[in-house]
Amino acid sequence: MKCIITFRNLEHTDALDEKIRSKTEKLQKFFSPDASINWTCWIEKDTQIAEAIIKNKSESFVAKAESDSLYKTMDLVLTKITNQVSHRH
Repeated sequence: MKCIITFRNLEHTDALDEKIRSKTEKLQKFFSPDASINWTCWIEKDTQIAEAIIKNKSESFVAKAESDSLYKTMDLVLTKITNQVSHRH
């Protein structure tokens, strides 16, 4: 699965990059190797926001979450995406 990560108003660090990639690996079992996921993370005031968009053939899945911690936000996005995928498969 191809993983594209974008940060807006947020410092890009290797730790964040690795965390996102490790979370993305958990989703690979549901999709073909040519699927792609676009992660976008940003800050608005004191809120950390993350959004993930998965495109796989004719399917697409979108999840967005926000919280006070970016790591917590990524977990929320992953939970939402996993729920969407499990309902479809």
